[in-house]
Amino acid sequence: MVNRKLAGAHYGLRDWAMQRVTAVIMLVYTVIFFFFLLGMIGVDDYTEWQAFFGKTWVKVFTQVTFLALFLHAWVGVRDLWMDYIKPFGLRLFLQCATIVWLVGCAVYSFKVIWG
Repeated sequence: MVNRKLAGAHYGLRDWAMQRVTAVIMLVYTVIFFFFLLGMIGVDDYTEWQAFFGKTWVKVFTQVTFLALFLHAWVGVRDLWMDYIKPFGLRLFLQCATIVWLVGCAVYSFKVIWG
């Protein structure tokens, strides 16, 4: 029989690290996008936008950022449900609904970015 600890300081380390890594990815994307917008001041042509977002590296970086956003949201919302919703059935329903919503958003983001 294996004895498994149900609590301990190291169990939250993975979630803490994921929150930080995904936040850094989103921050880097935001800074790059901000500088792109600064460079676009005075440009009224849609083809400039299309050319920028048509580049493969921008699509990949945008998709990675969206996936980071969904992981970031999952950890945060899951912790909210675990901390504040005590009835097991309701908490399970809310966690499942959150997963379905985030997976749906991820699928739709692939359609929008790569479609």
